[in-house]
Amino acid sequence: MAKAEKKYKRILLKLSGEALMGEADFGIDPKVLDRMAVEVGQLVGLGIQIGMVIGGGNLFRGAALNAAGMERVTGDHMGMLATVMNALAMRDAMERAGISTRVMSAIPMSGVVEHYDRRAAIRHIRSGDVVIFAAGTGNPFFTTDSAACLRGIEIDAELILKATKVDGVYSADPMKVPDAVKYDYLTYDEVLDRKLGVMDLTAICLVRDHDIPVCVFNMQKPGSLLNNVMGLTDGTLIGVTKSN
Repeated sequence: MAKAEKKYKRILLKLSGEALMGEADFGIDPKVLDRMAVEVGQLVGLGIQIGMVIGGGNLFRGAALNAAGMERVTGDHMGMLATVMNALAMRDAMERAGISTRVMSAIPMSGVVEHYDRRAAIRHIRSGDVVIFAAGTGNPFFTTDSAACLRGIEIDAELILKATKVDGVYSADPMKVPDAVKYDYLTYDEVLDRKLGVMDLTAICLVRDHDIPVCVFNMQKPGSLLNNVMGLTDGTLIGVTKSN
C-alpha cells in the first residue's frame, strides 16, 4: 500500500450521525471520534483534500416528533443544529490529532462556526485543511445525503464516500436477510430502479447528473477508507459505467 498512488485527489466523506454513537443508543462516543480522526489523518498525510458532512441522527430524530405533530420545518431545523454539534465534536477530535479543520455552516452562527462560502471552502481545502460542512443545505426537506452530494459537487470532489455500518450495498438488509446479495458495482439508474435506498432520490439524481462516483463502505472496518481512496474498492461503487 505504501507504494500505491492515490486515485482520488479530492473527496467528500459523508458520515452518519449514528456512526458516532459507537455501541451506545444515543450521543457521541469520544473513542469513535478519535478513531475516525486517525483514519482521516492518514488521507491528509497523503495530500488528499477532504470535505466532510456529518448527519445528526445520533442526537435528534425528527420522524417520531413529526408523527406526534411537530411541524416538519421545525424538526428539520432542529436536525440542522444537531449536525453542527456533531461537526464541532469532530473538529475537536481532528485538531487534537493535529489535523487543521474548519467547520462551515449553511446557516449563520456567528461566533460558533464560519458561514458556508464555496470559494472560501475550496481555498481552505486546497491549503490542506479538512472542511466539515454543517447544517445540511440550510433548507428544510433536504437530507444530509443530499447536502453531501451538493457540497461534493460544489467543491469539485472526485469521489463521494458514504460511511455506513455495513460493507456496501445489498439486495436487502443483510441484518435481516442473511442471504442478501452484496453488489460490488451499481449504476445510478440501477440504484433508482431497484429502490435500494442507498441515498434519497434527490441525492442520487444530483451525483448522476454531475457524474460523480459514490462509494458505500464500512467505516468501522480499519483501512477501508484508505483502500477506497486508493481505488481499491472495499465496498460498493456507484457510477455510470464499470469504467467510472
